[in-house]
Amino acid sequence: MPSLKEVRTRISSVQSTRQITSAMKMVAAAKLRKAQNAILALRPYASKLQEIMQDLGRSLEDSNENVFAKIREVKKVLIIPITSNRGLCGGFNINVIKETKRLTDNEFVVQHRAGNVDLFCIGKKGADLLKARGFRIIKINTGIFDELHFNNIVPIAEQLMQHFINGEYDKIVLIYNRFKNAAVQMLKTEQFLPITGQDETTLSETHKNIDYIFEPDKEEILTELIPKSLKVQLYKALIDSFAAEHGARMTAMHKATDNADELLKDLKLSYNKARQASITKEILEIVSGAEALR
Repeated sequence: MPSLKEVRTRISSVQSTRQITSAMKMVAAAKLRKAQNAILALRPYASKLQEIMQDLGRSLEDSNENVFAKIREVKKVLIIPITSNRGLCGGFNINVIKETKRLTDNEFVVQHRAGNVDLFCIGKKGADLLKARGFRIIKINTGIFDELHFNNIVPIAEQLMQHFINGEYDKIVLIYNRFKNAAVQMLKTEQFLPITGQDETTLSETHKNIDYIFEPDKEEILTELIPKSLKVQLYKALIDSFAAEHGARMTAMHKATDNADELLKDLKLSYNKARQASITKEILEIVSGAEALR
């Protein structure tokens, strides 16, 4: 049985840890509320804009002017894993790492073996883990979550679009955690470029036969609406990931706090047993001494 001092030390240590996890849970909950409001407000607009872009992709898929929907032979791939800058959020980051590895081992295995798969990492944790696993990283952005505004996303989206237009990459893929609620985050793999039309199997006959009248002309739509939609798509992915991160951290810290409570109960029980054993031992020593004096 451990000594009383050892048990007291462990109890003090667990209590300190519990205070930290409880505080981190409350901080994550406060940040989650703000991020959740942002993503819930953005989703209807982003979804409708995505739908319009997909319809445009179908309508303009035969147009040579539609550089964003141009499907080329996939020789070079850029994967954008979106993770967090901090840990203590359960499996939030490792799920993105696993999905990145799955893509390079399956869908893009040929390109990966040829050294034609690059990574643009958003978030420090993902960059560190992927770098340790030997992936080729062309850029790391760790400061975007400090100032997560649409205007700060625009340069990144424009850079990605330019990479595609210049033919540096034939496909660009986003990997991130989609926020569902505080306890559930859904891993999502989303093609950023080239843009694709809606799946023919999911469209009704009426929708398939729609003939669009473009106002303004196609050229203006291509230069204004599609780039804007791509920027919003990237912004939504980052907001989704940001909200999911705080949800995952709040859940992880809640479980850690509960585990600390259970551990404290066990330690206090052990402490009481050790204290009772010590008292019993002292009583026996006193009684034995008294008997010896007689």
